[in-house]
Amino acid sequence: MRWINRKPGPGVRTMLMLAPFVLLVLAYGLGSMARLSDNPSDKLLPALGTMVDAINRMAFVPDVRTGEYVLWSDTGASLGRLSIALGLSTLIALVTGMLVGMLPYVRALLAPFIATISMVPPLALLPILFIVLGLGETAKIALIVIGVAPAMIRDLALRVQELPREQITKAETLGASSWQIALRVVLPQILPRLITSLRLQLGPAWLFLIAAEAISADSGLGYRIFLVRRYLSMDVIFPYVAWITLLAVITNFALDRLRIAVFPWSNLEAR
Repeated sequence: MRWINRKPGPGVRTMLMLAPFVLLVLAYGLGSMARLSDNPSDKLLPALGTMVDAINRMAFVPDVRTGEYVLWSDTGASLGRLSIALGLSTLIALVTGMLVGMLPYVRALLAPFIATISMVPPLALLPILFIVLGLGETAKIALIVIGVAPAMIRDLALRVQELPREQITKAETLGASSWQIALRVVLPQILPRLITSLRLQLGPAWLFLIAAEAISADSGLGYRIFLVRRYLSMDVIFPYVAWITLLAVITNFALDRLRIAVFPWSNLEAR
């Protein structure tokens, strides 16, 4: 049997899935042991036990000055900003994407502009946003929206244009107006793609959030990472990076489960 036709069983699939993570932890542990054996005070690759102690200190011991549990307060601040920004981006993408995809006049007006905006490096706009909008939450949220929304709009607009023209023609034959076609024909079919598009933008959204928090914030996961870097506190930075990654993975999984639960037919369509 050719390799292209061989499929792993459930047990083998689980082992293959876990193997890269186990190898990564093993490689880190060996590298840390090698560096610490040469220099016990080395901070570049702290021991796994040292990172566990740092996690315990940040997550389960209240801060002496504020009384807050630092990891959880930072997580709450970052997730709050991210949720607002992604909510706004999703709403903007849904409305604008449908209009651009459905209406030729709107497409002629906005499609080139949106395509151009999507090519602008969002991080290059960060100083402008801070100057215009100030150093508060608005600039951070605006950066994420600017970085995420244009790509989502283009993705949804293309999805709308891919819908079979026969569906639109049949709805028109039955007397449906443009508004009814949008709500009853187009909207149900692009909502699964909207969730998928949001999933694809989670990585960039976290990137823009961390960058904004690093420059101007007094709380948040990105703020904490760049705060402790001056002390070379890798025992804090590594767990924070792993925690951010875990949050993104959980969010991605939850959104995918939501898509399958609400639109089970979209999972069959993707096969």
